[in-house]
Parts: sequence; structure tokens; C-alpha cells
Amino acid sequence: MGLGGAGWPAVAAAQIANPAPPPSTQTIAGSEVPDDPTMLDPSAPLAPLPEIGVAWPDLATAPGDPVATMTATVDAAAERRYRWRIEGIDGTGDLVRQRFEQLSTLDANDGEPANAAQLDRRAREDSALLTNLLRGAGYYDAQVTTRIEPGDQPMVVLEAVPGNLYRFAGVTLNGVKAAGDKAAPLEKAFGIKPGDPVDADNIVAGEARLKSVVGEEGFPFAKVGDPQIVVDRAARTATLDLSVDPGSSRRYGRIVMANDKLFDAKHVQEIARFSPGQPYDSAGPDDLRRALVQTGLVSSVEVKPVPGDTPETVNIAVALEPAPPHTIAGELGYGTGEGASATINWTDRNLFPPEGALTLRSVLGTREQLGAIVFRRNNFQGRDRVLTAQFSAAHILRDAYEAKTLSLSGGLERQTNIFFQKTWTWSLGAELLTSDERDVIESTGQPRRRTFFIGALPTSLNYDGSDDLLNPTRGFRLGGRISPEVSLQGSVFGYTRTQVDASLYHPFGDRVVLAARTRLGTILGAPRDQIAPSRRFYAGGGASVRGYGFQAIGPRDANNDPIGGRSLAEFSIEARVKAFGHFGVVPFLDAGNISTSPLPRLTGLRFGTGLGVRYYSNFGPIRLDVGTPLNPQKGDSRVAVYVSLGQAF
Repeated sequence: MGLGGAGWPAVAAAQIANPAPPPSTQTIAGSEVPDDPTMLDPSAPLAPLPEIGVAWPDLATAPGDPVATMTATVDAAAERRYRWRIEGIDGTGDLVRQRFEQLSTLDANDGEPANAAQLDRRAREDSALLTNLLRGAGYYDAQVTTRIEPGDQPMVVLEAVPGNLYRFAGVTLNGVKAAGDKAAPLEKAFGIKPGDPVDADNIVAGEARLKSVVGEEGFPFAKVGDPQIVVDRAARTATLDLSVDPGSSRRYGRIVMANDKLFDAKHVQEIARFSPGQPYDSAGPDDLRRALVQTGLVSSVEVKPVPGDTPETVNIAVALEPAPPHTIAGELGYGTGEGASATINWTDRNLFPPEGALTLRSVLGTREQLGAIVFRRNNFQGRDRVLTAQFSAAHILRDAYEAKTLSLSGGLERQTNIFFQKTWTWSLGAELLTSDERDVIESTGQPRRRTFFIGALPTSLNYDGSDDLLNPTRGFRLGGRISPEVSLQGSVFGYTRTQVDASLYHPFGDRVVLAARTRLGTILGAPRDQIAPSRRFYAGGGASVRGYGFQAIGPRDANNDPIGGRSLAEFSIEARVKAFGHFGVVPFLDAGNISTSPLPRLTGLRFGTGLGVRYYSNFGPIRLDVGTPLNPQKGDSRVAVYVSLGQAF
């Protein structure tokens, strides 16, 4: 029917050009009927197409339908597993193949049985997909044909002929010159120039870069139009026109708050990393938005530039919606030597605006009980500065000592966090405490009880050159802590606690990271026995030398309990190996000792080794380590288990 319908105009035209002779008669099935010139003989050849110069296709030699090829050799309804491949796109770049595999219907159903009709439909869909991908990469003449090679496992073949790669003959950014001396950086940011391939991905990326850089260059109200592309198929080139209206460059004005439910403009300005009068940079409002979210006090944030009080300035409008202010958190834990514990915290995160939080903390454990009241003000007179004050009452039972302590402490620190990892952090603090402590006399093992009154001024400085806070894979960290302390126990005496920590991370391929650390500590100014047991150095445990109990390494008294020391040396090395999925394994070797001398010693080291498992979650690795001591002391357990969030170091 299709061919007859298509041939009708040609037949009519032939009759008009050559008038028919008078009607005659023709015998059909024994009867006479008029010889009608308008009737078509189905066996007659088709008349030529008029004034077109295109011959009718030869159906005998036309290319076969993929489904016809398959059904000619197999049962069309039979379902078989299939294979597929693409031919002819090796020179078009890896991105075309990657995009195809992400979107392909054939690939999505690979391994599933399909009949001939399903294969034909999938082949046609993927043929159209591949054609669009090639044209998006600049191959505007691309043609894709499909065929199915029959067999027990049919092979679907997509054969591509990309054709010539089209390139830009001209690229125009209309209006960019209005940016003055900043026009060149904007043109460079767009990055597309004559001679470049007409690649849709490059155009989209260039447009995104231009929009970003125009804001970073100080134009808060710039407008960038849609790219207009004209393709010349005869020349196999294209032209690109993009309108850019930068507007005027401006300087920061003031913070404008939509409401003051949480913070006033002064506090938001303290959080911001820009000041009034500085040239506008779109990175500033973006950074402020992230910082406001990180406070944990807002449920939604809107930060946008608005016209300033003068034509040369731009104000930053901030709208905040508060989140629920109260938090209740619980934690269960267990450690060898530390026992089991349950912790519960109640926090009002904005009881003393702005960002003044009050936390009530309680710890109930087999070897530790604690109650604390903590005041914390985030972003105190500056970004990421934290002011804290704490009063606590604690009872701690360790193998080395038992302490009942009242403590009042405060500090100011610059903190790092997973949202804004800092290269440099520091802390300044002060602490007053009274501690009733029980230990034993080293030589005789006889119990004794002493009360200490201690004042301390702890200070720390840390450098973080690693690439991740919870799961570093390269770089190093270096930190130091010093705490001058005055103690009253019978008489007044002073000493200084000093500790240095260093760690190094180096990747080997994509699946292995070698990590190493060392820790050295010393107490100068007083003999060990004069220092309160709770202020001495100890080693052993999940954050120290794994394989040993908590604080179990070092000299011991007559009852075989640790007594601590004046110096500390620890070393660790481990290989963090990604195993499969989100899991990894970590073989490790740790070493350390405690000495009564003021300087760390490398003799008498205790070694521990073992194997850990890591589950790499969205918020960081979850750690399970099982260790054993290689040269244990009398009474040491043969196995120690540690569980925590984050890597060991």
C-alpha cells in the first residue's frame, strides 16, 4: 500500500503527458470490463519520479532490519541473553563512551534475556542516543547503524561513522568589554576560542566558569545570556555568540538581616570573611552561607547580594529560619582497661545568644562517673573561634590510681571541623582543680591518699597538611602542647608538661595508604612521685599502643599496677587497604614505652600488632581494631579490642 500510494502521482503525471488511446475492453475471469486507464497493474514497474532525479529504491538490495535478521534465523519469541559492542568511536574521546554506558538501554539490561523485538527496540534507542552524544561532541554528521549478529548469544552491534569534527570559526562575547580591565579574565574564564571543537560539554562548562568568575571579579549583578550557536554544514564549522552584561563592579556594604530571630547583623559580620569596603567577591557570600549552616542553629539560609546604600556598594541580605535549639545525645562505649560506659548530653545550642550553648553532660561507667556543666560560644568575636567554660565533678578508677576531682576550666581556641578543615589551629586555656587521689607507694605497694590543688595554663599549636580530617590519605600533621603547672601538695612546686605529635600519610595507588605517627612527651621540673598520678604520662590503648590495655604500659608497682612516668615515646605504622565496597582492612604495628626519666627513651619498647577493619561511611570511617602484645608484661591480656569513629590517627 505504501508503494502504491507513493506511485499514484507519478502515474497520473504520465497520463497527463501522454493522453490515453480510446477505451478498449479486457477479459478478466471470463467477463468483459472496460479497460480503465486509471487502474494500476500491480505487476507493472513504477514510473520514474518526476523532476526529482531520484530512482525508486531496489527492495531486493535494501539493508535488512535488525529484527528481521534475527527472526530469519531464530524464533522471534525466544528469549536469549545477548552481548553488545560499539564500533567506530575510538577517536571521539572517552567521554562519549562513558556517557553512553551510563545511559544505554542495552547496557542497563545487559545479562537479562530478551527476544528479537526487545533487542530491536533497545538497539534503535541506543542508536539515537549514540547519535546525539556524537553530535554533542561536535560530530554533527554522525551516522549510526545497527545490526544483530545471530547465534546462541546474539551480538548487538552499533556501528558509528562520526564524520568530521566541527570546529568554531568564530566566538563572540558581546558586551564583555564593558568590564574594562577585567574583560580579559572573563574571556579567559570562558575558555572557548576559534578552532576549538563544537563540544556541548565544553560550552556548558565555559558558561559556568564565566558566571562564577564574573562574580569573583566584583560584578554582583552581572547577566550572562544563553549561547547562540549557528552551524555551517557546508564548511563544517560553527559560530558562537554569548551576551554578557557585567554591570558595575562594587564593594561590600553592610549585612542586612531579614529578621533577628537568631543572630543580629553584627554577629553575622563576625562570621563573614569579608568586611565593608572590600571589593565584592561572590565566593564571600557562598562561604558565609556554608558557615551559617555549620552553626547547626538554622533550618534554612538565604544569602544574596542586593543593591547597596550607594551605587558603588552591594549589601548582603541574609534570611535565617531557626532549627530546633535542643539536642539530646547518647553514647555507649567499651575499651579494654576503660570498661563500659554510657554518656548522655542535653544541649540548648542558643541559650545565650548569639551561639551561646549550655550542655549538661553525664557519664556513667564501670570505671568512670562524671557530671559537667559546659558553656560554649562558637564564632566568638571571629570566625571559628570558640570560647568555653566548664565545671565538672568526676570519679575515675584506673589500674594506676583512683581520683575524685573537681575542676573549673576555660579556654579560647581556633577549631577545625569537617566543613572547614584548618591548616593552623591553636588553643589557650586555664584550669583550676582539686583532686583527691589514691595510689600506692612504689617500693612497698602500700596504699596512700593525697589531695592536690593544681593550676595549669595549657597551650597548643597544630599544623594540618593532610587532605581529610577523618580519613587522611596524603600529607602530614604536626602539633605541640605545653602546660606549665603549679601544684600544692604539702608544699608548692611547679613543673611543665610538653608533648609533640607528628603523623604522615602517603598513598600507593588508589587502594593503599601507608600511615605512620610518633608521639613524644616529657615532664620537667619535678620528680615523678611528687606529681599527681592523674597528671603523669601513660601509654597503651586504642589511641596509643594497640594490643595493650588502657594505660597498661610502663613501670609498675609491687602490685603489678602501672604507675606512669615523666616521659613518653610512641610509634605506629599501618597500611590502610581498601578491600571491597565500603570495607577495608588495616594491619598495624605499634610500639611505645613510659620512662621515669625526664627525656623519652627508645629502649624497653613494648610492641603490639594486629588487624583492623574499616567501614567507610558517608561521615567518616568506623574503626574496629583487634590487637595483641608481642612482648607483654606480666598480667597483660593477650587480646585487646577498640572501636571508634575515624582512623586511629
